Amino acid sequence: MKSLRTELENRLDVKDVVDVASALVSIESHRDAPGRERPCAEKIAEIFTRWGMQPQIVNVIDERPNVYCHLTGSGGGKTLMLNGHIDTVPAYQMTIPPFQPYEDKGLLYGRGTVDMKGALACMMTAMRILRDLGVPLKGDVIFAAVINEEDRSEGTEFLVRNGPTADRCVVGEPTGMEIMVGHRGLEWLEFEFIGVAAHGGTPHKGVNAISKAARFIRRVEDQLMPELAKRVHPIIGPAVMNFGVIRGGTQPSSVADRCILQMDRRWIPQETLEQVLGDYRQILRQMEDEDPTFKCTMTRMESNMATMDHYPMEIALDDPLVTGLQSILKDMGIQPKISAFGGWTDASLISNFAHIPTTVFGPGDLSVAHSRCEYVPVEELRLSTIAYALLAADICNQDK
Repeated sequence: MKSLRTELENRLDVKDVVDVASALVSIESHRDAPGRERPCAEKIAEIFTRWGMQPQIVNVIDERPNVYCHLTGSGGGKTLMLNGHIDTVPAYQMTIPPFQPYEDKGLLYGRGTVDMKGALACMMTAMRILRDLGVPLKGDVIFAAVINEEDRSEGTEFLVRNGPTADRCVVGEPTGMEIMVGHRGLEWLEFEFIGVAAHGGTPHKGVNAISKAARFIRRVEDQLMPELAKRVHPIIGPAVMNFGVIRGGTQPSSVADRCILQMDRRWIPQETLEQVLGDYRQILRQMEDEDPTFKCTMTRMESNMATMDHYPMEIALDDPLVTGLQSILKDMGIQPKISAFGGWTDASLISNFAHIPTTVFGPGDLSVAHSRCEYVPVEELRLSTIAYALLAADICNQDK
């Protein structure tokens, strides 16, 4: 492995990775951009084609495509998928030019540099170098760039249903090159509280939906949140929740007959989806029994997902993907760190529905994703490219 690492380091010019990342960042691929992800997907395919490789553009929804590319092995080995999303969030009043990427003091700036076009560039370049060096591979390396991860993950849902498939997968979200072996599940819930409208001068003749929502919030804080704090995964941490949106009433002088509350619930592998939903249903039943004027309906928000539940993700610490990355990082002079990802990722769909053991590993700091000043360290682009290539050589040469 050390001799291969030396070959990779000698062959890799980090400027090549920066150039690919910059080409992708310069093409807008957010929800408000013309064509959404398609122009950037076509650029990915164009780059692979220029390198003499054979990408596939596969439409998912509304002419918005995933892009796949295979590096075919000789046969008999495990297949590794390198997965990332093409889309970004919009510019959101960024303090830097969002789509004119530039490098300064070892950092590459622009929207999507860290989340996650930088990682896509690393994955693409890793495959090219493996091909150029003629590194023997028994199994295939599959590059999969998918659409709409920032919204409902239709790109990865399509991949799960239609392939390609693999034996192992790495999702290149920004982890600061830590090996992230799990993350919480994600559920968005909406509660609609129904009251009775009345004049503000005679509030006793109405039922105030805002007051009912406030009572529910207090009950959740007093009864459920302390229980969630006791549910702790040894790496991922505790189950958590957040009240994110509340809207109610029409004017100060009217009793509110409707109030909407939306919340974010992050759950851990020890929990089940039925338990997550049941916790809130139990509180609603209690409050209905105590107060005949309390009326509330709970629904799962459609904007949270397409068709597949957003379960937690975890991978065994002794899985070859994890131990292989640990060994590779040590060989590169990097102390490997095992941790959990702070957000939800497509790794959940790949591991839970395609049943492919998956880890999250990539360059850059999650805290600057979606920010007004997004960037990725150029050195981490270099190191991640080498790590992806070494991981492919490791996994793909393990017997199927």
